[in-house]
Amino acid sequence: MVSSRLFVRSFVLLLLLMVFGSVGRGQNAAVGGAETTQSSPEGAGPADASATGVKVEATDQPLPDIPGLMHEVEIRQRESEKLLKNYLYREVATTQESDGQGGLKKTETKEYDVFWLNGVQVHKLVKKDGKELTAEEQKKESDRIDKEVAKAKERRTKADAKGQETDSHGHEEITVSRFLELGSFTNPRRLKLADRNTIAVDYAGDPKAKTRNRSEDVVRDLAGTVWVDEQDHVISRLEGHLLNTFKIGGGLLVNIQKGTNFAMEQKKINDEVWLPAKIDARGTARAMLFFKFNGNIQVVSSDYRRFKATSTILPVSTETSGEDLPKP
Repeated sequence: MVSSRLFVRSFVLLLLLMVFGSVGRGQNAAVGGAETTQSSPEGAGPADASATGVKVEATDQPLPDIPGLMHEVEIRQRESEKLLKNYLYREVATTQESDGQGGLKKTETKEYDVFWLNGVQVHKLVKKDGKELTAEEQKKESDRIDKEVAKAKERRTKADAKGQETDSHGHEEITVSRFLELGSFTNPRRLKLADRNTIAVDYAGDPKAKTRNRSEDVVRDLAGTVWVDEQDHVISRLEGHLLNTFKIGGGLLVNIQKGTNFAMEQKKINDEVWLPAKIDARGTARAMLFFKFNGNIQVVSSDYRRFKATSTILPVSTETSGEDLPKP
């Protein structure tokens, strides 16, 4: 579950950003430049493929069994997601579109408050290009979230009736066991990341694997590297890239080019839970006949605060670390 949650949700988030220009279901986190003892294949690395502060950790300690480690990570991720429901945070998505000649054509920034409402994680748009929403735009955003939450609850109810496990939006989850059926984890090694011991593992999807949905299509066509924090058994960083062009409707509806890539990291908050930090990505996408994108996307998550949500869109009854919540 954790692998699919982070790999697939991160990538699906980026597909949504590329194709529709807005953050959909959120999760996750960071890339930055620094030393690394490894190099990514040409055309495969993210916008900045080198992991921040990555160093080889020399030790005689035996490496753990990979499938067993990933199942443990799955359990820990579930625990983190329960704690995530207690947090409100800000997410800033910046899209930089290329003009195709190496120059910058357009930059767009959107800021969101991310929190849980009636068991559903939502992204409430609060600013566009640094400007607060107008009263009319705020109402439209609130109406959109109300509809989103209602649909998510409806999907979850139907899935529960079938005994299916889903995320907060009612979308089917992929377990680690299924993840391993669609590809393989190899080449475990110890690396230092931000002064913490991690176990890095490479993943490659099996192009011959039979899939059951779009999320599994992503898993099958994905390759990358996962960094697992050795002490907490959570994913602290991952990188991924598409091995094949991702298409919906034969490419007429959606077409994400081969080599489109991303990298993300999580960080430990309040010494209790690992939460999103930043995503960086680069790629080319097209949706039907009216949209085409070629450029970079960055999603930064910060300003974590505890809260208790009521049935309203903006939390009213809250517990924060002394900071005021955003006003409607």
